[in-house]
Amino acid sequence: MAKELTKEQLQEENAALRQEIERLKDELIRLVGRNLDLTERLEEDVELRRRTEVAKELLDGNITRQRNADLQDDPQLMALMELKVESDLPYKDPQFNAKALAELLGVSHERLIKLFRHQTIHRTPDAYIDNLRTLYALKLLREHSNYTIAVVAEEAGFANVRTLQRRIQDAIGMTPVEYRLMLTRDE
Repeated sequence: MAKELTKEQLQEENAALRQEIERLKDELIRLVGRNLDLTERLEEDVELRRRTEVAKELLDGNITRQRNADLQDDPQLMALMELKVESDLPYKDPQFNAKALAELLGVSHERLIKLFRHQTIHRTPDAYIDNLRTLYALKLLREHSNYTIAVVAEEAGFANVRTLQRRIQDAIGMTPVEYRLMLTRDE
């Protein structure tokens, strides 16, 4: 048989149950607050992911537009390059190379390579620089018969005489000395 509780015992049990209810209410409030915080964080995360995707799409679009714009600017860049090269003759410095040409034009080395791929008969910027040096050396050989081959090589920006000889041989099929002899025979 169930034991009957006294009035005092019932009051004590009711008080304990009220305390438990208060404790559970506090725990519920804490959990609801935590749940709201997590929901806000989740919403922020979703928003951040959405904004990241939009930024990626915009970036991809800008990169594509920039590539296309670069290609449209090729003729102007070529004209600038020719102007700077003709006026400054930077190739006369043996240290002048494709990287220095890119710096002179204010573009990246990669951009310069793309320019040459799309706009010139030269395969590379280095081939272009070698061609400029060779043409200048031929001019020096024509105009300065008193210059030695070593002086011509140095003035034209070649690192050594052997490179000059190879470039001229490849370009016109004769050595610098043979070229000079041909010029003097025609006079």
